[in-house]
Amino acid sequence: MPRYWFRQKRFGYGATPNTWQGWLFTALSAALTVGVVIAGNFMRNDAMRFFVIAVGLPLVLVPTVLISHAKTEGGWRWRSGNE
Repeated sequence: MPRYWFRQKRFGYGATPNTWQGWLFTALSAALTVGVVIAGNFMRNDAMRFFVIAVGLPLVLVPTVLISHAKTEGGWRWRSGNE
């Protein structure tokens, strides 16, 4: 039986960290996102800045969403708290 890192949110759509692995994954994803934005801001050329941010953010965020979706028990769906 796989160990899930996230659990469903009680209200809304998505998941929240449930284990230390989930919290670590969330913190690392946030740090990578901030790192890409900071790295982009250090670029002197505006075109290069745009390229670093426009390419770097999806390279961080898309795998983050896919991994967190795969590691969520029960999947993601809209919840209204009545369950």
